[in-house]
Amino acid sequence: MTALPSALAHWPELARRLAGRRPVVFLDFDGTLAPIVERPEEAGMPEPTRRAVERLAARVPVAVVSGRRREDVAAKVGMPGLVYAGSHGFDLGGPGFAEEVAPELPPLVERVAAGLAEELANVPGVEVEPKRWTAAVHYRRAAAADVPRVRTAVERAAAAHPELVVAGGKKVFEVRPALAWDKGRAVLHLLARLGLDGPAALPVYLGDDVTDEDAFRALAERPGGGVGVRVADEPADSAAQYSLASPAEVPELLDRIADAVD
Repeated sequence: MTALPSALAHWPELARRLAGRRPVVFLDFDGTLAPIVERPEEAGMPEPTRRAVERLAARVPVAVVSGRRREDVAAKVGMPGLVYAGSHGFDLGGPGFAEEVAPELPPLVERVAAGLAEELANVPGVEVEPKRWTAAVHYRRAAAADVPRVRTAVERAAAAHPELVVAGGKKVFEVRPALAWDKGRAVLHLLARLGLDGPAALPVYLGDDVTDEDAFRALAERPGGGVGVRVADEPADSAAQYSLASPAEVPELLDRIADAVD
């Protein structure tokens, strides 16, 4: 595993990449805009981050790409002029448009979520969060000895339906559609949807989790290029090009991008 160069320490290099191009900024929510917390419903954006996002969004297109439901993350951010991609990009919306990928699948996912909630109700510290296209089983507060049981229940529930698969994340197992769709494909789709998929635009993606690696890879392989910034305090194999040590560093980078645009 290799430590990525800091986006702040290497800002002059990043600024040169931005010069003469229009930034399009994509932001994960949990672990990026908001610190990770024990209970997902308690997550919130610190005020410096909120101000930085508002300032940047007044200058360039900004999209929030989250594993949360689109309505949930939009309410958490509270900025109606942004683009929001919920459920890892299965539910997209912004000023003047709304799109859903595989709209026939949410009823099945919700039934699976209800079954898992019933099966795991007596496992302390486990929370099943239905998110329409995905069912997240959080085990951050569970005992380590109970995690294999939780994993088995989730894998068994998904295996009963060929339309579904299990994905992992930070202290969460997630049941999701077995489709060739992820945050990376959602980002590329949004760039095209917004008419910003040409060489004049430079997409910048900030994220912290395994699911964000799909977006880092998509931008790295994009003909016009892109910038991936991993928000984490430990080195890891990543398709991102830069890093930030924690969500506390995010507003400074966003302000620098805004300054570069000015």
